[in-house]
Amino acid sequence: MSAINVAPITATDSLSQALKANIIPNQEYLLQGSVLDSAVEVLLHRLRGLCDNVDAGPETFDDQEVCFSLRDPNQQAAPLMLRVRKALDARDMPYQLRYIGQPDLGDKNRPTVVRSSLDIACSGMLIEFLNELGCRIEFEYSVKGYMFRKGRMKITVAKVFKISQSSMPPEPISQSYLVELSVLAPQGQDAIGEDMRAFADQLRPLVQLDKIDYKRLGHMAVT
Repeated sequence: MSAINVAPITATDSLSQALKANIIPNQEYLLQGSVLDSAVEVLLHRLRGLCDNVDAGPETFDDQEVCFSLRDPNQQAAPLMLRVRKALDARDMPYQLRYIGQPDLGDKNRPTVVRSSLDIACSGMLIEFLNELGCRIEFEYSVKGYMFRKGRMKITVAKVFKISQSSMPPEPISQSYLVELSVLAPQGQDAIGEDMRAFADQLRPLVQLDKIDYKRLGHMAVT
């Protein structure tokens, strides 16, 4: 009996099948807020009581993030923004390349911001590769803090620092911590937003997590 020739499945085929099956977590559901330095310990104590990793305690992280832009030579399209994050406290960890789309605030009844999000683990040659593509650095910063888990939800409480060009230690950009509640999920799972809102309500009045419209904030700053 003759053997049947079957074409090998390529990475593109696998990706196409995954997209059709809607199993790729390419949507980020997001709520954000901030808490003053003087109140952060109380918030951390509340999160330890509410989240899953109670016994082990929260994970800590110390990362540096660089934002790149790739501009259209004809200037007919908005620049493509890419983010590269590397762990400063775990040098053997891969770099993380991330694409974040424009936030879809949706109608006023939608409980969270929704935006496209794709994360890829990469080698240490990533920055050189992006430079070869013509990307340029827009800004960079470091972020250090704590990460909690509650089911599929991820909660981070982090201090954001300016990157110093000298040997001076990084300088915090404010006297507060950035608090983010997020979930990565495939398209069409908007019900997770209700769970996120319910969890966010348990953190009040220590922190108010809400949908942030950065375009509106930018216009307010200009005026």
